[in-house]
This record gives sequence, C-alpha cells and structure tokens, in this order.
Amino acid sequence: MQVLTVRPATISDVVRSGPVFLAPIAVPAGFPSPAQDYYNGPIDLNEHLINDPTSTFIVRVAGDSMIGAGIYDGDEVIVDRSLTAGDGSVVIAVLDGELTLKRIHVRRDGRVALRSENPAFPDIPVPELGSLEVWGVVTRCLHHVT
Repeated sequence: MQVLTVRPATISDVVRSGPVFLAPIAVPAGFPSPAQDYYNGPIDLNEHLINDPTSTFIVRVAGDSMIGAGIYDGDEVIVDRSLTAGDGSVVIAVLDGELTLKRIHVRRDGRVALRSENPAFPDIPVPELGSLEVWGVVTRCLHHVT
C-alpha cells in the first residue's frame, strides 16, 4: 500500500514571484522560434490545472506502485472529487479503511479491482463484502524534473 499525505488544493505556492512565460501555443523542446511572442506577467496555475476548486485537493504520493502511469514517489497529484470514476480512472480510494492510489479495473464479470501500474505489485481485488470508497479522480501529476 502507498502512504499518502493530503494537503489543501492550492498550487499558487508553486509559482514564486518573478516573470512567468506562457506561450499561446505548445512549446517545442527544440530550438525556440525568435518570432515567438511571450506573455510576461503573472499566471494562475489554479485556473489552468484545477477545474473545480471547491472539490479539488492535492495528495503527495509515497511509493512506486504507479510508476507505469508516470506517478512517482514524492510526486503530488491533483484529485477532483466532483468527477465520476470509471474503468481505467486513476483514483484515490479507501479500501477497508486503507488509503491508496490505484487505477480502477472493472473485470468482465463485473467485479472491481484496484490495479497498480508496476508489475511488482499485484492487483487488489475488491471483495464483495469489502468497503471501497473513491475519494476522487486524479486529474494531474506534478513532479520534479531532475
């Protein structure tokens, strides 16, 4: 199981004071175009990354069971409680009182399992009499670039 710490959904602390550049189109990783115009002013990441601030929170991830989904130990994921989880959704779930970050997998027989994105971790079948509560759907992953 992964250990998760929850903190309030505000990512304004990600942007420090100083110039922020936002291109009106996607930025290529190659040689920059000298004709590109850049916006030199503040940017609100809440506006760009959070759809519903009243139902969104951020969780810090501990563990490596979701590395196949691009979610690594120490990353922070943005979780939206207003979204409905379905087959294939990455979610924060509580299974029998334990908090975990997994992908929902609905089997052909209709039974639900919580799937890791790392072959070293087996699927966690949700027992018929088990208690599964989805706290929210993961919409974004924030991680440090090394």
